[in-house]
Amino acid sequence: MRLTFYQRNADKIRVSLFILIMFLITSPIIFGYLWLILRSFSVDMKGFMPTQLTLKNWRFLWSELKGYPNIWRTTLNTAFVASMVMIIEALLTSMGGYALSRYDFPGRSNLMKFILVLHAFPSISLMVALYYVLKYLHLLDNLWGVILMKAALEVPWGTWVMKGFYDGVPWEMEWAGLVDGYTRLQVWWKIILPLVKPGIAVTAVFAFLSGWSEFIFINTFIFSQEFWTLSKYVKATIGDFRFADYGLLAAVGLFYAIPTIVLFFFVSKHMIKLTIGGVKG
Repeated sequence: MRLTFYQRNADKIRVSLFILIMFLITSPIIFGYLWLILRSFSVDMKGFMPTQLTLKNWRFLWSELKGYPNIWRTTLNTAFVASMVMIIEALLTSMGGYALSRYDFPGRSNLMKFILVLHAFPSISLMVALYYVLKYLHLLDNLWGVILMKAALEVPWGTWVMKGFYDGVPWEMEWAGLVDGYTRLQVWWKIILPLVKPGIAVTAVFAFLSGWSEFIFINTFIFSQEFWTLSKYVKATIGDFRFADYGLLAAVGLFYAIPTIVLFFFVSKHMIKLTIGGVKG
């Protein structure tokens, strides 16, 4: 009788344990965001309870703070970096993934291994070399320098992901297009590319988020406030943590996070249907 009861409720027990474990794992993040929201609208906090509500911490939205650039120009800079990284990566990986999936050329296997090595290579170890490259190209203190570096480091991973999506497209569809008189380029553009749109969406979303959250390159290679992004704005508000305005810091941090949260809610229902190798049935 006990065994039968356990069998009937095994799924419920597993789901309950999974929910409990996920809550325990994510609770620090949940409480962290909760504190961030409350602190951004309060003068001070006693634990998780605001002492007095205020909008003063959000003053950077309607007035330019002394020693800081305009927040809206900084936001546009951040969106520009994220958008350009997304466009460049989506374009290159959609072509590179097709080449790796469909063409059998000498060194193909070694190239795919090399791509994984490139993605695993820590970018921080390249900072000195990248500095001299950007200096030679006159791209220091220029957002395009950051964009090109960020896209170059993200392309290997995106190419590998796109290869998985192309591998899921039957060869017969491509052969049918060639028989109908299409060139290889026309087959890729008119037949294959529409079938791997979910893969392009995956790489594009992750590229955008990567560009939006970029800090190391911005902090190292951008000197003028004119080209700051929100990550450097947040870092500047920290300053000396002993004297930081934590209300302002919480408000700026929340403002920085809001676009990514909104983006997540728009794309999450599509992302959960995807796997790295293709589309779930």
